[in-house]
Amino acid sequence: MKDEPPETELAELQCHFTWDLKKEDTNITDHLTRLEQHRDLYLGQKSGTAHTHNSLAYVKYLLGSYEEALTNLQKSVELTKDCYGDNCDERLIVTYGNFAWLHFHMKQYSECKSYLDRLKEIREPKPPVSTSVLYPDVFGEKAWALFKFSRKYYDRAIECFRKALELEPERGEWNAGYAIVLYRIETKCTSPEDSSAIQQLRRAIETNPDNDELKLLLALKLAEFKLFDEAEDLVERALDKSPDSPHVIRYVGKYLRNYVQTLDRSIGLLKRALDVTPNSAFIHHQLALCYKKEKEQFREHAESQRFLNLSISHFEKAGNHHTRSSWVQQIRDQIIYHLEMAITHATGFIPAMSDLALHYGERHEIPRAEEMFQKIFKTAKEKNDNLQYMWLIFIMLNFSCTPTDKIACGLRKIAKKRINKNTQDEEAYGILGFIHKEKGEKSKAVECYEKALRFGDNDEYLTNLCALRLSMQ
Repeated sequence: MKDEPPETELAELQCHFTWDLKKEDTNITDHLTRLEQHRDLYLGQKSGTAHTHNSLAYVKYLLGSYEEALTNLQKSVELTKDCYGDNCDERLIVTYGNFAWLHFHMKQYSECKSYLDRLKEIREPKPPVSTSVLYPDVFGEKAWALFKFSRKYYDRAIECFRKALELEPERGEWNAGYAIVLYRIETKCTSPEDSSAIQQLRRAIETNPDNDELKLLLALKLAEFKLFDEAEDLVERALDKSPDSPHVIRYVGKYLRNYVQTLDRSIGLLKRALDVTPNSAFIHHQLALCYKKEKEQFREHAESQRFLNLSISHFEKAGNHHTRSSWVQQIRDQIIYHLEMAITHATGFIPAMSDLALHYGERHEIPRAEEMFQKIFKTAKEKNDNLQYMWLIFIMLNFSCTPTDKIACGLRKIAKKRINKNTQDEEAYGILGFIHKEKGEKSKAVECYEKALRFGDNDEYLTNLCALRLSMQ
């Protein structure tokens, strides 16, 4: 069409539409839920929420809701101007680029051209040094968008955070984002001094002294090196300042579950977090993991009369008529409930689905377990993710064969075959780590989980690794 803006001009813009954010690289429904939760939790933080509305706009576009996308972009502009005043054009470059692309896709070409002209006006008085050296706000917002969209983009996010910090080293939000992504990807370090994540978390806390989530991430990293005094001080400080923040409580719960034998307290904190965000799949999953750990502890100590006489605050107190099996059944019911809630609010949450299938099997609900197999298999195919297929094989074998060695042998062969094809196959190392853990071969399990985490980010691997290290002390 005559009035249609040239796509080459649009392709040169810096915005979500040109950052190669592919729908197939994320679970778009789960991503939308997380963005909406972030928007609702941080309503008072206008700058960060403005970025969230930008990302929401792009997701709404991917889902075909163009009018809702426009509404989110308008909200992003409003929040940015409320935060920085009218002289904030450089902070709106990404938003205006999104507007231009969205109007283009809506065939509203005059509106598209209007935003292209506005962007030219912003660049003319103060152009970037080159196309590879962008405005700091563009680097920063791109980094956050990549980081939140998919773990496949973590390397690109790190590069953008670094470039943003080169231009504005004191900017708190860039320091925080860089610290969080380093925390997610870092696996094996010989000492705290060698940990880039610990160094950057300390730097991020300096520039974000009121950010209690950063303090808890630092506490979790310090605990890996047995620096429990400083770690627990950070946990207490964060909890005192933000006792009702679900993000704070979930990390406190994770710390207590992994490093302190106070599951009652961890469960209580996570339940408080659910009061604030009842639809959080992450918190439901964390609660399920707490109950799972309690079930394991109960089984280990069930023959001890001392353990049977303990008062468990979150279950109805039992009398002498309660048997070992009835206690396990109550705990298992709690695990299943929270796993079901987790997959209700995050439909592609495969680790939770796999665990749920196993617990259905434990409860002898074989048809429900088999139904879950099919869901896992379907989701794995949609995500092109072979790890879940391996878990499917394990579960099926677990029902059809009794000998553990036979199951382990089959899985080990599959994992080693995959490693021969790809020496950086994180999922294959995770399978081997699981097998060694189940067989009590702790050193070998640690080695495999460390390799798995070197090549990918997986919360379950990290949890298992931390638990193994602690048990070997």
